Amino acid sequence: MHRLTVQEYRTRPESGLVLILDNVRSAYNVGSAFRTADAFGVDKVYLCGICAVPPSAEIHKTALGAENSVEWEHFGSTLEAVERVKELGFTVISVEQTQNSVCLSDFECREGEKYALVFGNEVDGVQQEVVDRSAFAVEIPQQGTKHSLNVSVSVGVVLWQIRG
Repeated sequence: MHRLTVQEYRTRPESGLVLILDNVRSAYNVGSAFRTADAFGVDKVYLCGICAVPPSAEIHKTALGAENSVEWEHFGSTLEAVERVKELGFTVISVEQTQNSVCLSDFECREGEKYALVFGNEVDGVQQEVVDRSAFAVEIPQQGTKHSLNVSVSVGVVLWQIRG
């Protein structure tokens, strides 16, 4: 299987899929999100608030260079990033457990639509004000005693479902 170079990745056709990381505090989780974003052909990662930004030894340790292939931008607040992607024509979806969230397995992407997936802080999740500005929320179904997954695992699960 041909592996893309960084230049080939950056010049491939856009997928119409971006990630917004809402105050993800662990640089290792940020790096993992970059690596997973690269694997699934995500166009860009928006790093918001307290998220670490490249260059960072911790990000690089888990991203393994994906921080160089996947375009990124930092915003001081997640709401700023949400407003920006809306201006660019993206439908914003929070990945969060809410009263009206849609089960991930029931969500289907509409052809030609662009999506921005918001993933939240390791402890607090996606900020309520960001959820409120989203078109809707999707929830990963869980069957155990815990009610959340590590944010980097959530990125993988959601991208697998959407891109799979």
